[in-house]
Amino acid sequence: MLRRCFSAGVVTLALAAAPPARSQETLTVFAAASLTDAMRALAQQWQGAGHPAPRLSFAASSALARQIEQGAPADLFMSADEPWMDYVQQRNLIVNDTRVSPLANALVLVAPADAPRRTVTLTRDTDLAALLGANGRLAVGDPAHVPAGRYARAALEWMGQWGGLEPRLARADNVRSALLLVERGEAPFGIVYSTDAAASRGVRVVATFPAGSHPPISYPFAVTRRAAGNAKARDFLRFLTGAEAAPTWQRFGFQLTQ
Repeated sequence: MLRRCFSAGVVTLALAAAPPARSQETLTVFAAASLTDAMRALAQQWQGAGHPAPRLSFAASSALARQIEQGAPADLFMSADEPWMDYVQQRNLIVNDTRVSPLANALVLVAPADAPRRTVTLTRDTDLAALLGANGRLAVGDPAHVPAGRYARAALEWMGQWGGLEPRLARADNVRSALLLVERGEAPFGIVYSTDAAASRGVRVVATFPAGSHPPISYPFAVTRRAAGNAKARDFLRFLTGAEAAPTWQRFGFQLTQ
């Protein structure tokens, strides 16, 4: 009798010590820095519906993609451009049939909120160097790896001014860091997404770049290969791309593409 009780106790302890099922674990989401405010709001909305709050990690899409490549435990990847999602897909690090691009954005020129007000129309004839003045620098995400910086470079090339302005760039490790340089007055102008400008009280939009001046700003999302069997990861992706989340994305200035 004692032996049977002891055996039952061992089974009970073993069950108590067993790790929770994968689907019950807290989800880890790697998201582009420009998604910060909207994703925090959506995470609260998801939690309010009775789900565990996801862990959110924000950085440049390039940094997140490389972390996933190195084995970082992300369940969802949300990139600010298609090339960095291509990067992880080519390495078989996402579940291909979950890839979707539900959001778009715009590219804007911003100045500190307390700077003299001016309105600029951005065309190929606009002299950005003259706007910067003799010593001013242009804050951007580093075009070498940050999506916002890549879009900025494309726009400056469209204007025919990349060669002259490249030495005057204040390169930041993500778009929010570029925004911060303008907020602090360390750069008189910066190129960021319209959603980042809208989220800041420290800057104002001077002009919007024409849509044809750069590739479409597209945000692809996908479940990672690590979470291929995690139903909760797919559920959260469906929530983020569905009707429940749409008003929140729009409230933060994102354009819906689906």
